Amino acid sequence: MRNINEDTITQAVLAAMSDCTSDRLRTVMTSLVQHLHSFARDVKLTESEWLYAINFLTDVGHITDEKRQEFVLLSDTLGLSMLVTTQNNRKPAECTEATVLGPFFVAGAPEFSNGDDIANGAAGLPCFVTGHVRGLSGEPVANAVIEVWQSDEDGFYDVQYDGPPDAQAQFQARGRLRTLPDGLFHFRSILAEAYPIPHDGPVGRMLDALGRHPWRPAHLHFWIDAPGYEPLITHVFRNGDKYLDSDAVFGVRSTLIVDWVEHPPGVAPDGSQMDTPFYTLEYNFVLNPSKL
Repeated sequence: MRNINEDTITQAVLAAMSDCTSDRLRTVMTSLVQHLHSFARDVKLTESEWLYAINFLTDVGHITDEKRQEFVLLSDTLGLSMLVTTQNNRKPAECTEATVLGPFFVAGAPEFSNGDDIANGAAGLPCFVTGHVRGLSGEPVANAVIEVWQSDEDGFYDVQYDGPPDAQAQFQARGRLRTLPDGLFHFRSILAEAYPIPHDGPVGRMLDALGRHPWRPAHLHFWIDAPGYEPLITHVFRNGDKYLDSDAVFGVRSTLIVDWVEHPPGVAPDGSQMDTPFYTLEYNFVLNPSKL
């Protein structure tokens, strides 16, 4: 492996992987090397540009911690996350479309009963959410696990704050509940608002350099899991938001846009008396049967 030049380097790297015992790994790495080398040749990548890219990725790693996943933000803002999501979630047209998970999902959120307030003190106008989970043939899906999470009215998720020592109190505007025998679910939370993704780091600098904004339209995250059905990770977007056509992570689908209906102070759907305006949201999810 001597005297390798710019014309022979790609084949030399591929030949060096010939003893790889994983067919899938070899397939992925072969394509990755070929595309990376083609990219460098195509743009005539300079040494200073290459070093800048290395430093950029190093900065992405340095700012990533247990509360902030800058690599997910990078993938999201380059459209890679949505591309991978779309090609791995092809479903019949009647099924609810999938979209990106995002960087703010947290495992182990507390479980709530239907009708509970999952906001847990998060700032925002009250919002009452209801809907059904059904299968492709219209059958109700009982006991489906629904993970739900969202930002507060200031555009921050609970994990972006420095939480109190009590771990349970750190969970705000997120929780887990299960559908009733008829597939119904309902809970109280807060009104979804548009917010910028974290843009005080390297991804934000990239967006600035590209003339792009960091904003996401108002939405509510759902992850629905039920035996016999494919898991569904999706958002429900608030109709009328000005960022629906310029979502920083390319996650909007027309079928996921819904009206949040405003109501004056009065009796809420759960029978409580509201002294402030409140909102209601209704959305029904359709799951795809599992292929297993």
